[in-house]
Amino acid sequence: MVRVEPCDPREPDAVAVMARLSGALAAITGDGGTSSFDPSDVLVPRSLFVLARDGAGAAIGCGAYRPLEGDAAEIKRMYAERGCGAALLAKLERAASADGYRQVCLSTRKINERATAFYRRHGYLPIAPYGRYAGRKESICLGKALIEAI
Repeated sequence: MVRVEPCDPREPDAVAVMARLSGALAAITGDGGTSSFDPSDVLVPRSLFVLARDGAGAAIGCGAYRPLEGDAAEIKRMYAERGCGAALLAKLERAASADGYRQVCLSTRKINERATAFYRRHGYLPIAPYGRYAGRKESICLGKALIEAI
């Protein structure tokens, strides 16, 4: 059983999971991705950082969203071990919708084919590059419209 709960990104378990994420990204892309994430970005209103834990309480994944612009949130620092990715993403999407966002966006490196395939399986489609990703040929930006919870 996987539990996905809000967490302060500065807590030791969160820091440890993000370090594993950075290591995995560095191995795939040559860059750990830390330059595009500041924990303070997800400590503002209408943002969230979550940690996934297994049945024994071990931290096995993380993810976050932060305000992007207008009614869009940006998903950041998604990382999943032992198949918890779908639960993490679903939690982030539900929470973003509850926070009033109508869409979520993200960027990943094209070379990270596993991540790109994961997001596409969950309804994310290519969008125009935004912000710091505009003009970066190694990046692919994806987005998804959120359906309001009834």
